[in-house]
Amino acid sequence: MKLVNHYQNLVKHSGRLDFIVLLIIRLYLIPIFWMAGMNKLQAFDSTVSWFGNPDWGLGLPFPTLMAALAIGAELGGAILLTLGLWVRLISIPLIVTMIVAAVTTHLHNGWLAIAEGSGIFATERTMEAAERLARIKSILKEHGNYEWLTEQGSVVILNNGIEFAATYFIMLLVLFFYGGGRFTSLDYWLSIAINKNKD
Repeated sequence: MKLVNHYQNLVKHSGRLDFIVLLIIRLYLIPIFWMAGMNKLQAFDSTVSWFGNPDWGLGLPFPTLMAALAIGAELGGAILLTLGLWVRLISIPLIVTMIVAAVTTHLHNGWLAIAEGSGIFATERTMEAAERLARIKSILKEHGNYEWLTEQGSVVILNNGIEFAATYFIMLLVLFFYGGGRFTSLDYWLSIAINKNKD
C-alpha cells in the first residue's frame, strides 16, 4: 500500500512539470516546420508544379493556393510555436498539412521512413530496398573509401513512408488538446492577463 501511495504522490507532483513536455514538443517541431516551409518558399515554382501535376506530383487542385497555404502554415506555425502563441489554433492547419502529406505523398510507401528489410512494418518494397542497399554497400566498399563515407552515419535508403508525418501529427494533437504549456508560452500569460481583467 505504501508503494502505491508513493507512486500516486510521485505522479501528482510530476504533473507540476507537465509544461516542460509541451515546451519540448514545441521546440522539436519548430525547426521541422521552419525548414519545410523555407524549402517550399525558396523553390516556390517547383513546389506549385509538384502540388499540381497529376503524373509525377500530388495532383492537388489550385496548386498555387495550396502551396501558399502550406508555406503559410509551416512558417507561421514555426513562429507561433516559438512564441507559444495561439498554439491550439495553429495546430489545426499543421495537422491538416500532415494529413495531406501522409495521404498524398507517404501512404503508398507504407509506414517506414527508412527502408528496413525485416520487422513487422517491412514490405516487399522495403525488402527489395534492403537488397539494393547491400549492393550499394558492396560497391562502396570495393570502389570507395567506405570508412570515410560512413564515419558520420550509415548508408540507408529512404522509404519515405508515413512514419514521420504520423509522429508529427500525434505531437500536434497533444499541442491541440493541451496548448503550449504553463510558464513557457504567451498563451499562458495572456490567459492570466485576461482573467485578471475579468476580476
